[in-house]
Amino acid sequence: MNKIEHIGIAVKNLESSIDLYQRLLNTDCYKTELVATENVNTAFFKTGENKIELLSATSLDSTVAKFLEKKGEGIHHIAFLVDDILVEMERLKSEGFTLLNDAPKRGADNKMICFVHPKDANGVLIELCQEIKWV
Repeated sequence: MNKIEHIGIAVKNLESSIDLYQRLLNTDCYKTELVATENVNTAFFKTGENKIELLSATSLDSTVAKFLEKKGEGIHHIAFLVDDILVEMERLKSEGFTLLNDAPKRGADNKMICFVHPKDANGVLIELCQEIKWV
């Protein structure tokens, strides 16, 4: 794993949270994106080398909606940038980690993603991210 790619924060209201984080971080949201496969709207902020992703559910049966219902607003996941997501998935499986995806899937911000079950990481949902390279 190369570095923390972003920290994901689950929010109830994306619009008001965008305003809050713009004021908090003193920077504009640089991108919003619907990730239909995950039933979430996302908003991204960059401060220095760091990125924050806000996640808001678009469906009551999405994992983010379930997270908000159970835990309330707050840190949802930590994402790590990897060079080769398939190699990293195999490495983690061989180390005994439970992956929530059998194969990488398309995520927000031009990434292929996969999640590691939080029970295997002290209660923290871990996301692997690989930049999609266009040929």
